[in-house]
Amino acid sequence: MRPDVESLIDLATPLLDEITLARPDMSAATVAAAIRTRAGNIYTGVCIDVRCGMGFCAEPAAIAEMIKGRETEMAMVVAVCDEGVLAPCGRCREFMMQVSPKNLDADMVLPGGRTAPLRALLPDHWLTAEASKTG
Repeated sequence: MRPDVESLIDLATPLLDEITLARPDMSAATVAAAIRTRAGNIYTGVCIDVRCGMGFCAEPAAIAEMIKGRETEMAMVVAVCDEGVLAPCGRCREFMMQVSPKNLDADMVLPGGRTAPLRALLPDHWLTAEASKTG
């Protein structure tokens, strides 16, 4: 596995620790994420799973930390759970793109230690199609 991939996994993994919230079917930290920005800074986050659709994935939690650091451009993103690396869900992929279209070039760590740019996971994105119509 590439050292840069392994180092992000190593930063996210210790954040995993299922925390029970208001009820036994509500929890946090079953998924953790780490982001390396284009500037080389690292931000992390954990998921929060609650009812009524108000929870969120680990990636947006890490992105919120990144934005607090006044950054919007990612270089690499990884999410992990007890079973290993998870590919970002569709909602997270879309969120990353809407934070900055430059994130299309960010590497997403996939199961097995593979990587792919976000653009490969979001082909023919509506924002890029919209830009080509107006440009």
